[in-house]
Amino acid sequence: MRITVIGAGGVGRAIAATLSDLHKVIIIERDQRIVEELTYAYDVLAVHGDGREIKTLQQAKIEQADLVIACTDDNEVNTVICATAKLVSDAFTIARVRHRTLHETWDGHPDAFGVDHMICTNLLTSEAIFRISGLPSAREVDTFANGLVRMATFEIESESPIIERTVREIDSDNSLTFAAIFRNEELLIPRGETVIQPDDRIVVIGSTQAVENFASVISRSLRSQTDDIIIAGATKVGIQTAKLFEEHGYNPRLVEQNSDKTREVAEALPNTTVLHGDPTDMSFLNREKMGEADLMISALEHDEQNLLVTLVARQLGVDETVTVVENLEYTGLFETVGVDVTVNPREETAEEIVRFTRLNPTENIVMLEHNRAEMIEVEVAQDSILTDRKIANSITDLPDGVVIGAIARDDELVAPRGSTIIKSEDHIILFVDANILDEVTEAI
Repeated sequence: MRITVIGAGGVGRAIAATLSDLHKVIIIERDQRIVEELTYAYDVLAVHGDGREIKTLQQAKIEQADLVIACTDDNEVNTVICATAKLVSDAFTIARVRHRTLHETWDGHPDAFGVDHMICTNLLTSEAIFRISGLPSAREVDTFANGLVRMATFEIESESPIIERTVREIDSDNSLTFAAIFRNEELLIPRGETVIQPDDRIVVIGSTQAVENFASVISRSLRSQTDDIIIAGATKVGIQTAKLFEEHGYNPRLVEQNSDKTREVAEALPNTTVLHGDPTDMSFLNREKMGEADLMISALEHDEQNLLVTLVARQLGVDETVTVVENLEYTGLFETVGVDVTVNPREETAEEIVRFTRLNPTENIVMLEHNRAEMIEVEVAQDSILTDRKIANSITDLPDGVVIGAIARDDELVAPRGSTIIKSEDHIILFVDANILDEVTEAI
């Protein structure tokens, strides 16, 4: 596939890193310095120029493109680029936008703007925050098969009751699959005799109830639910996150330092308590009893502010913290100093875009551990090597590093076992080591 990417920010770079080994990737970027960096770092063709100009698109041979991805930092520019691309090519166009209003306009009129698919970064980020918040102690959460299947990653703390126990000993639910364990820099496919160690990051997949039950046993002190929720920052992400909680019956508290914005947001969020104050001010937080909160979500404009808010929240005794981190390089640092969960908008966006580049139709993709592995959902074709065969037999035709985590058949969850026969039109959710991803997707 020939993919033209306009804009080499965080999203553009993530796409280049993920796709350049398999596809012909052309990146258009206005900053000459970045063009030189991309040429050196990735196997891509980097073109210096303005993606809004037809001559630049022609220089990148836009007429040959199969997919055009407009992911500059300007919403309007991205829509203009897609419209221009449609004039000179038959490419499928994707526009990245930040504001939900533009996305809603397109969603109501899909032919608008010359955009085949529009991705709203703020909405994706808010949805990721909400999913994680609904499962205490999880580091990443996603759903597959229209919500029938849930995937979660848990980091196992040293005091957890499952430490030094085998997978066989803790695997008590038939509808739960232990897909993988990330241990330091190693990726393990767990077996029955695999022993759980401190700081292991375990990936499980199964029914919603099974994943919640597993969450309840990994820590004796784990709270059963999240009720008191605080959101720091009336940013686009902060407001959208509050709306999601409201839509699901919660009454969050939102803290905003700007008095004018506080009044405006209070009118827009009828079921949210909007407080005027500094989320880094210890006296203010104490006065509002923020330390009793189950969850603190920091969604301010700058990473440094978000880190400070999170550290103050931890000092006050907030049970769990989720922080938006724009700079991907900061995520490891934030988690090291005490942030429970980080959500990177650019990763969420790149993950959604990559789905359109798969050789086979892919219903959903989740990148794990910064693209060390993926969880993918695919519909099984009649001619797949998996069709009408027992899993125990067909899995031997796939390379090591693949786990069939769940099967959705006729809106029902089928627990995958060695004797299970996969049928065409089944939706299967696979854990796949990134090193063998291309080989696996071609095989199935």
